Amino acid sequence: MTISTTETVNTPDPEAAGESTHGYITDKDRYLARVKRIEGQARGIHRMIEEEQYCIDILTQISALTAALRGVALGLLDDHMKHCVLDAAQLGGDAAEAKFKEASDAIARFVRS
Repeated sequence: MTISTTETVNTPDPEAAGESTHGYITDKDRYLARVKRIEGQARGIHRMIEEEQYCIDILTQISALTAALRGVALGLLDDHMKHCVLDAAQLGGDAAEAKFKEASDAIARFVRS
């Protein structure tokens, strides 16, 4: 008996199943490019520490990295509210209440960070 080490998993198309896609999907490439730049910033900070650069210069780069992450988070939150939460609100019921709670919890986590 031969056992295959690779399996094909059929992921259902959310649009075909009557579900919507994520709100950020139209800007996916832009988000990926921003995250790639953020990764570069993090590697730069790592390199600065390895090279024992001046503390304030490192802190300045950390502030820039934090601002970049915050920008991505705010964009994702905005997309989520405009797409996922709005769709759930239009449907109403328990699903809408759950989506509002989920968004509220995400905002609370974001504000605490």
